[in-house]
Amino acid sequence: MVGASGVRPALVIDAGVIPTALGPAPWGSRLLGPAEESEVTKRIRVQLLLTGGLIAVNLIGVAMAILLIAFVLPGPTLFIDRLAPLNFVGVPVAATTAVVIGTLWGTVSGLRALRWAINPTHVPTEAEQIASAGVPRRLVLLQALLWSIGAAVLTPLYAAAEPALVPDFVLGISFSATVVCTNSYLIAEFALRVVTAKILNNAAPSRRPGIGIFGRSMLVWILGSGAPVALSMVVAVLALSGIEVSTDRLAVCMLSMGGAILGFGLLLITLNLSAIVAPIRAVRDAMRRVEDGDLDVAVSVYDGTESGELQSGFNQMVTGLREREQIRDLFGRHVGHHVADAAIGHDPQLGGRETEAATLFIDIIGSTTMIATQPAEEIVDILNEFFGIVVDEVERRGGLLNKFEGDAALAVFGTPTPLPDAAGAALESARAIQDRLAHNKSTFTAGIGVSAGRVIAGNVGADHRYEFTVIGDPVNEAARLCELAKRDPARILAAATTVASADPVEKTHWRPAEIVILRGRTQHTRLARPDRYAQPEPSVDEA
Repeated sequence: MVGASGVRPALVIDAGVIPTALGPAPWGSRLLGPAEESEVTKRIRVQLLLTGGLIAVNLIGVAMAILLIAFVLPGPTLFIDRLAPLNFVGVPVAATTAVVIGTLWGTVSGLRALRWAINPTHVPTEAEQIASAGVPRRLVLLQALLWSIGAAVLTPLYAAAEPALVPDFVLGISFSATVVCTNSYLIAEFALRVVTAKILNNAAPSRRPGIGIFGRSMLVWILGSGAPVALSMVVAVLALSGIEVSTDRLAVCMLSMGGAILGFGLLLITLNLSAIVAPIRAVRDAMRRVEDGDLDVAVSVYDGTESGELQSGFNQMVTGLREREQIRDLFGRHVGHHVADAAIGHDPQLGGRETEAATLFIDIIGSTTMIATQPAEEIVDILNEFFGIVVDEVERRGGLLNKFEGDAALAVFGTPTPLPDAAGAALESARAIQDRLAHNKSTFTAGIGVSAGRVIAGNVGADHRYEFTVIGDPVNEAARLCELAKRDPARILAAATTVASADPVEKTHWRPAEIVILRGRTQHTRLARPDRYAQPEPSVDEA
């Protein structure tokens, strides 16, 4: 009659990865404790919920059977002298024996199925997953077996003393056993959610344990409505078949069954809806965090129904978003975030377009000697320090570090992301880079050239491999100015036309200088230097 499953404290409960978007009820109920709870406390909590819950529901079932047989169902009274030994000895002995057998049997079978959980790092095999997922069903079968044995033992004994009690015994015990078995499944499924979470975190989607939302709802219907209505119908059939039933007893029976439907039915529906809504609420809360940009989020997959598949699907979706964001970040680091955003936002194609842009070319002075005289590790550290400063200042002003060329770099401003003052941004970046190199007291210096004008910007390469690049006279001019700047005390040279096109505020930091002919060019170029390096004597040289 009573079958309880105890889980001794030696059992380790581990739910796999601790989710980060759980709140105070990671497994759908505060009764199951927080995710950060210690293993010892978690074991004790699960044992109390499982063993205590099953013992309690079976004791309630015994009390319900007694109430039905003695006071509700039509038939002779139980409280007569010849039934006293059975009432006060037979029933308590049978109930106590069932409790002991059920507790021992349930504990042994539960430990055998959940032995893998003793090791928190162990990943359960498919056979272990199936065995663990079947624990609630086996506990229900245990309840049904013990109640059947109790009915098979007590019914003949009461029948020998009072044969008219047989229908009441069959109906009362059958109804109580149905209530106990149904509640036992729901309690076991609830108490073992922490174990179920680890199973579901490792189970294939096609092998989800559990009976599903439909099956759980049917159990609730059977317990809350189906069984009481069926019992009422049986009593009505007995009354119609000629069995003497008093009006008062029939009224008590109908009122009891109606009260059970209204009271227990409402309670069970509430509990069932809570079990359905809890996973959905967890996914909803985690979804809000994803909307806020937090991708380091996961929900605990503890439900063996379709709701668990929803939880698992959400985690897979967030994992995909996280991987996509990682790829996007790596893509941006390799080609520049402006280029990455443009490529992701539009269908990238080979070709380019003509646009206004400014270019900045920078090259370390004396790098050949430095490489020949210093260890490779030091060279790498120097280059990383150098490029870190360059990238920081360029991106701070909306530019793109387009190419790293050994110990040199090319930055562009105004493409692919337009800038209101591309020339001014390039000139300001050049001054800021030089100031930081001087302030850091670096062991190296660099020449910087700045130019602006019409360029062709776009993707160049092959259909399956290409890169964003900028082609045009400003690029060549910036490179030649950089060569000249490496021999100039200012270390920064810009084309005067670039300064002229910049914002008036930036213009104040520059002064026009001599006119030169840059290498590889036929046209004259007037130079410009930062005002602290201004040279008043203009001349024309072959640079």
